[in-house]
Amino acid sequence: MEAGEIRLNKVTREWVIYAPSRRKRPQDFQKITRAQQSLVSHEPKCPFCSGNEHMSDAILLELPNLQHSFWQTRVVPNKYPALTPDENTHRTLHGIYLTMPRYGRHEIVIESPDHSQSIATMPEEEVAILIETYHRRYIDLMLAHENMMAIIFRNHGDRAGASLRHPHSQIIVTGMVPHHIRWREEEAQHYFDDWGRCMYCDILAFEMQNPRRVVRENESFLAFVPFAAEVPFEIWIMPKRHQADFGSISDQEKSDFAAILKNILTNFYEKLNDPDYNYVINTAARYKAEEPQVHWYCQIQPRLTTQAGYELGAGIHINPSLPEVDAEFLNTD
Repeated sequence: MEAGEIRLNKVTREWVIYAPSRRKRPQDFQKITRAQQSLVSHEPKCPFCSGNEHMSDAILLELPNLQHSFWQTRVVPNKYPALTPDENTHRTLHGIYLTMPRYGRHEIVIESPDHSQSIATMPEEEVAILIETYHRRYIDLMLAHENMMAIIFRNHGDRAGASLRHPHSQIIVTGMVPHHIRWREEEAQHYFDDWGRCMYCDILAFEMQNPRRVVRENESFLAFVPFAAEVPFEIWIMPKRHQADFGSISDQEKSDFAAILKNILTNFYEKLNDPDYNYVINTAARYKAEEPQVHWYCQIQPRLTTQAGYELGAGIHINPSLPEVDAEFLNTD
């Protein structure tokens, strides 16, 4: 192990190079360029802060706080959307090239009226309201026939692509399914055809039986550093019950998902000094939602290292930190 090795990611069939000779101590991954900051709870120019509701063009969904005295989460259209519902999904040939209009939806999920909060610092009950918001909006968006794929994601910090500090997530809906998603579905289909079982359920069973990489667990979810983690401290949060579609999540699972997501991000906040990160809810594309081989999960990737020329050229990640070492560090008190 200390000599390093190359591991195959079972889900994507992409290789990851592990180079322990380049390894840093876990503490060395702690972000030092921006320490945990004391932020104000209200920023006069922030369009997502309470009191600035007039800066949003429309409210697509709003859920109240626990006291029902004010809003806790709000969903609004992105003012600078990557995609727009005013277009269509018709394909057009331009010579040898295929194009389509910029159809889709791009929404912002404002996670709190408090500018200074983040999921890591919110009470668990508020994170549960956020998960409820995700679920309701996901269900509504997937009712439209032309909506083929909904991606829920969060960018935290400059290196992760966040342009505003106020706590928020995003939802992008497309009228096509990206090749990256199709590839993942096809790998799961091949595995199911060979073995008659869900690949993700087999991953879950193995990680639970061999818990070296397990970081957290509750009744409904397992959080672990994947065997072929692409970056240091990558985490997958996977439902124990087989379900292809995030829309199938139960009320109890929403609560358990909120609890384990908050726990993991608080762990990052405390042990890695609030690193920049991205998370995404990887869920089934439309018409795959009931398939027995697809299994939704949340993938979290801290932005602690930078890809360089070899990764770009070969498409292979070089991870200086072993998954087992990362899990052990996150599990220490």
